[in-house]
Amino acid sequence: MSVKLIQDRLDSYNCKSNLEEEHAIREITQEVLLAALGRTEFFKHALFQGGTCLRIFYGLNRFSEDMDFILKEATREFQLQPHLRAVSDELEAYGYDIEIVDRSKAGIAVRKAFLKDDSLGKVLQLKYVDKSGSARKIRVKLEVDTNPLSGSGMEIKYVDFPFVSSVTVQDKPSLFAGKLHAVLCREYVKGRDWYDFLWYASQGLGVNYVFLSSALAQQGPWQGKDIQVDWPWCHTHLEDKINSVDWAEAREDVRRFVKATEYPSLDLWSKELFLSQLRKIGE
Repeated sequence: MSVKLIQDRLDSYNCKSNLEEEHAIREITQEVLLAALGRTEFFKHALFQGGTCLRIFYGLNRFSEDMDFILKEATREFQLQPHLRAVSDELEAYGYDIEIVDRSKAGIAVRKAFLKDDSLGKVLQLKYVDKSGSARKIRVKLEVDTNPLSGSGMEIKYVDFPFVSSVTVQDKPSLFAGKLHAVLCREYVKGRDWYDFLWYASQGLGVNYVFLSSALAQQGPWQGKDIQVDWPWCHTHLEDKINSVDWAEAREDVRRFVKATEYPSLDLWSKELFLSQLRKIGE
């Protein structure tokens, strides 16, 4: 019955390609994993953030590969493994046979783990099967920052698939601040950053400048500098960044993370589009 629950969820995606089906299986696994974490004490310590958080709780319409978390308070002793062992037991009920690979390193603040499953694809009825006939493999990466930036806001959200569970997440102004830090400071073009930027621009959100200032002080070209961050400051530096981006490169980076129906919108990506949306934020 539990495997049927996963199958019904997959069928509801109405996937149109092998890539969409692959993303859908990963998304479903992320949701099961998140609900299972909610049954542990994980969210007493951690906040959910990033693109997968935006998709599940705020309606971002793109696929996302990883699950990113930050602790509410810096804790060097935090261990991810005990929570994941409890999650592994939970996932077995839904047809998963999870292997946990811990990539955390001593002295590194970000704890990393990979969850792998090679069994679920053998029991699901897939529309698009690999030409080799091999079963679809599932990989999900989790990262937990144990030395978080100061000033993040948070709120409680609820998932109802595959069961009701509570999740503590970053609030939208804090998520927006984190994304602004990414687009301002990332040393390479990541189209997903700019896709998310367009989404934020359409939401009429405020920015958590305390959290953004903390991020800028920790990493990037303004590291260690005592700068006063407000919207005029952001507007000036975002305008410079938009003028420097190779938008053809950005489009291609994000293309595999969106459905084919969004491709025409990607073709509109240009300096002029993003400057227009930048002005909308300040209105």
